[in-house]
Amino acid sequence: MNWANTDHRALTFRGTIGELSRAGGAFHAELRGLTEALNQPQGRAFQRSCSAVLGDVKCGFDLTQPGFSEEIPLERVTQNRIFRFSGLSEHSECWFEKGRLTVLSGAAKGLVSIIKNDCLEDGQRVIETWQQIPLPLLEGDMIRLEAGCDKRGATCRLKFANFVNFRGFPDIPGEDWLTSYPVSTQANTGGSLVR
Repeated sequence: MNWANTDHRALTFRGTIGELSRAGGAFHAELRGLTEALNQPQGRAFQRSCSAVLGDVKCGFDLTQPGFSEEIPLERVTQNRIFRFSGLSEHSECWFEKGRLTVLSGAAKGLVSIIKNDCLEDGQRVIETWQQIPLPLLEGDMIRLEAGCDKRGATCRLKFANFVNFRGFPDIPGEDWLTSYPVSTQANTGGSLVR
């Protein structure tokens, strides 16, 4: 564009703005060309683990069922990411691991963090999240804990009884099976090869 005479211009790029990021008082915008649409995944990826998010439309599991989510008041918190509760002993260890912790009341209402660890220590349940909740948390604030899913077929079948909606392919042979050859003294079942 010639700013002295705006009739003098030439189109040099056509596309869209992609990801935006902020740093050092400035922002950066990613420019994506018209061929970016060809870079989008089409269809489903063949992988052992499930591609759905627990509780979404593809998963179809209802997390409001008894035992799969708990709404409880906050008892003790350290660094806004390590939570200790005296109850919840009816759930097995690691029950909430890879699940979600959602703050339901207080200054941090609506914030969500993913649960990294869930263990039992001295009769208390200790929940650790991957990231700190960035706003203050006070004793008595209500939070919701949702059961976690490790995306394995066995977990879907045994923990959630939802294998009919499993979005992975647990029976895909491993990479070592591609180099195998028939041997009459060994079963070639597609599992891990032991020689």
